[in-house]
Amino acid sequence: MIRPIETLTAATACLFALGGVAQADEIMDQTFTAVQPYMHHSCGSVLDTFGDDEDKVAEIVRLMAMVSLYNRQIDVLAEVPDEQDRASLKDEFVEELEDACDDDPGMLLAGAVDIAVRETFRAFH
Repeated sequence: MIRPIETLTAATACLFALGGVAQADEIMDQTFTAVQPYMHHSCGSVLDTFGDDEDKVAEIVRLMAMVSLYNRQIDVLAEVPDEQDRASLKDEFVEELEDACDDDPGMLLAGAVDIAVRETFRAFH
């Protein structure tokens, strides 16, 4: 159902390379402000609204993933120190996000992203 999420690989790779908690509070404040207009979207509605703009969908998911990492106090570089393992995070994340959205297309996208972040890091521990 959420196949366009596959376009997230580049954005997600950047996100995971940055790390989570290590980012400055100012950057996170900007991230919270930037993601706020999209927090009402479900997995399905984000595709209905932005499905023709894969870059926009990727940006929304990237922002939501940054919030999830921050809220969960996950520092990607500390949690997954091996560079090759970090490279495979994006594939695991995309798979987990697709699973969450396929299970419930009406689920809030932020919730699906948070589940995907949680399950991604469980897979690496």
